[in-house]
Amino acid sequence: MAVHYSKIALALLAGILFAGFCALGTWQVKRLFWKLDLIERVEQRVHAPATDAPGPAAWASMTPQTDEYRHVRLSGTYLPIFNTLVQATTALGSGYWLVTPLRLADGSTVLVNRGFVPKRAGIAAGTPAGIVEVDGLLRISETGGGFLRENSPATQHWYSRDVAAIGASHMLTNVAPYFVDAKAKSETASDAPVGGLTVISFHNNHLVYALTWFALALMVAGISWWIVRQDHKRRARRAAANNTQESDHAGQD
Repeated sequence: MAVHYSKIALALLAGILFAGFCALGTWQVKRLFWKLDLIERVEQRVHAPATDAPGPAAWASMTPQTDEYRHVRLSGTYLPIFNTLVQATTALGSGYWLVTPLRLADGSTVLVNRGFVPKRAGIAAGTPAGIVEVDGLLRISETGGGFLRENSPATQHWYSRDVAAIGASHMLTNVAPYFVDAKAKSETASDAPVGGLTVISFHNNHLVYALTWFALALMVAGISWWIVRQDHKRRARRAAANNTQESDHAGQD
C-alpha cells in the first residue's frame, strides 16, 4: 500500500513539474514576441521625424514603453552654470556625459545630454549662448546610480543620469522627468561634446529561457516514462518468475 501511494505522489509531482515548466516556457514565448514588438516600435520612434518634446501636461502619463527613444526636438536657453558630468564609458573611451539644463519658453527645464567629453576641465566655455535648437532622443531618467556605485549629489559625483536628483542638486524647478540625448553634430565647436552616441539595446534572452523551460519539461516527461517502463519490466520479470515457480510446483505434484 505504501508503494502504491509513493507512485501516486511521484506521478502528481511529475505532472506538476511538467505543467509548470510548460507554463514558464509559454510565458517566455509571449515575452519574446512582446520584446520583438517593443524593439520594432523603438526602431520606428528612432527613425521617425522629430516631434515636439512632451510638455508638463504629458509628464505624468509618460512610460518607458511608450516614450523611450522618441525622436524629439526642443528649443531654449542652456544654463551652463548647472553643467553636470556623469561618468560614462563609450566607444570613444572613458570620460563623461555632459548634461546641461535647457530652460524652455514655458519656464520648464529639460536636461540635455549634449554628448561625451573626455575630461572635466573647460566644459562650460563652449556652451552655445542664446536660443538653441536641440534634436535628439528622449530618454527616461536613470535613478540611483551605476553598478555598485551610488550617485553623490553632495560631491557632484554622478554615475547615472538621474534627472530628479540632478535637478534637485542644482535647486532647479519644473524639471521634466526625462532627458534628451542630443544627436551628433548638434554643436560644431572643435571642443564640443560628441553627441549621437546613444546605444539602443534590449536584453532579449527569452528564446533561450523558453527552450530551457521546455527542455526541463521534456526531461521530466522522459524520466517519468523511463521510471514507468522500468516498473513494467520489473513487474513482467516478477510475473514470469512466479509463473516459473508455479510450473515447477505443478511438475513436482
